[in-house]
Formats: sequence, C-alpha cells, structure tokens
Amino acid sequence: MTLQPAPPTLAPGRRLFLKREDGHELGAFKWRGALPTLEAYQARGATTVVTASTGNHGAATAWAAKRLGLQAIVYAPSGASRAKLALIASQDAEIREEGSDFDEAKDRARAFAAAAGLPLFVDGAEPAQYAGYGAIADEILDQAPEPPAAVVVPLGNGALAGGIGLTLRRRSPKTRVIAVAAKEAPVMVLSHQAGRAVECNRMATFADGLAVRVAIPYAVDVLQRVVDEMLLVSERQIATAVGRYASAGIRAEGAAAAALAGLDQVRSDGLVVVIVTGQNIDEALYRRAADSPRTFPS
Repeated sequence: MTLQPAPPTLAPGRRLFLKREDGHELGAFKWRGALPTLEAYQARGATTVVTASTGNHGAATAWAAKRLGLQAIVYAPSGASRAKLALIASQDAEIREEGSDFDEAKDRARAFAAAAGLPLFVDGAEPAQYAGYGAIADEILDQAPEPPAAVVVPLGNGALAGGIGLTLRRRSPKTRVIAVAAKEAPVMVLSHQAGRAVECNRMATFADGLAVRVAIPYAVDVLQRVVDEMLLVSERQIATAVGRYASAGIRAEGAAAAALAGLDQVRSDGLVVVIVTGQNIDEALYRRAADSPRTFPS
C-alpha cells in the first residue's frame, strides 16, 4: 500500500502525506492483522474460526480463512453496514447477525465459540495483529522522504495505533503517535486516561470502525506505552472530513475520515502522515456525509 503526498486542498500549508491502506482488494487495512493471526490458529490445528465484527475485520478474517482453507463464522450486530456484510459474504464466510451493537455481537460469538470448542478471534487482542499493523509503520519510514514528525491514526479498538506505535517506538522514537477517536465512542480514550480498560455506555458513531463500547485490556496496555496523544472528534467533523476526501477524489469511510478530522488539532511544522484505513461505507451514508455534514451532530 502506498505512501503519497496529500492533495494540497486537504491541508493547505501542511506537509501532509497519506498512507493509503484502502487500496487492498478488501478496501481496508484489516487483512494485515487477520492473515498472521489465522496462520497461527491453523498451526495449532484450527479448521474453523469465529469472530465478531462491524464489517472490515470480518471481511479480513473471511478473506484470510478462504486463503488458508479455513471456515470463518462472523457475528455482526443487527444494522451493520450492508456494503461490509456483502464483502464478508463474498469471501464465503457464514454471517450471523446478532446483538444490538458490536460488543453484544462479540458476546454472542464468544458464547458460541466456547460451546463449540472453536477459537475466537477477538479483534485487538491478538499480538500477531500488532505485528501485522507494524508493517504499515515500516512502510511509512521506508517510503517517507524523512522521519515523520507525527503519524495520525484512527482509534477503534486500538490495535492499529498500537501496532504502528510499537514499530515507531523502535525505529523512529521521535515520531509522535496521535490516535483519533469518535467523541460518541470514547471508551479507548477514557481507558487511556484511567490507565486500565473501562466500559462506556456511549457509543453512537456512524463511523462503525470506531464503534467500540468495551475496551480490550491488551490494547489499553500497548497504547499506554506507545501513544503520545489522543484526540476526540465529533460526528459532524468526521462527516466533514468524508467530504474533504471526496473533493480530493478519495472515498473514505467514517473511521478513515476521523484521522483527517483530527488533523485540525495537531500542532506540527514537520511532515505528518495520516492513515487512510478504508473505503467501505454504504452509499446513502457516504452521500449524506459528503454532501450534508451539518445533518450530523456536533
């Protein structure tokens, strides 16, 4: 996946590069963590893997399972993105829509996996994911004209920011890692502040890749060590960023747009890299965000 200078209209006056993780056949970055994780499961004798997802993680798990000859069972919350569910189905996974949100779907997946004696792939809890996402940081450092002053990452369950941060701490410790969460899904920020995993009842973001209500302890621990700053952005700011990307010819889903939205709070005169994590968003929602951002709450 490429690192490229951002169109000047995205951030006038800034030295901004985009790390395009949306160019994979699945339209998102999640394959980087899913493939090594499922390879590890297979090495331990697994033939079927269970997971829960709002979309991109499920698609990546299904894609990796198909490549490895495994069966994937994906639990998704009712009301999940139709575009993302179609992507999961295209990879021959079994989809079970259960639960009112991601964390309820994960509870259903956990119960089924335990009863059936199958491995449960919890997104954000597998060390292999972090190593896979660390490759994104390696590519940034190998392709950038100089070490970035900051890398801005969308913050969902924390695995992406954690994996990128671990590699940057090793190879470019002066590069700041800035994670951006939705104000309406702040559990990872609250956990970071508390120094431990907490639960949060507030989770009402249209950026489904950020829609986490229950923090993962492993991710919280990693983020404590590698993230320099956490930012919150509103639904309207995310939608506005979707439109800014659209004007530059880039289709970005809400989670990807959150990082760009957070850029307005980043103070840096040096080179900044924003991760474009994915492009999978239902068309009606995309058009509303791009054309009518003021219809989203501030």
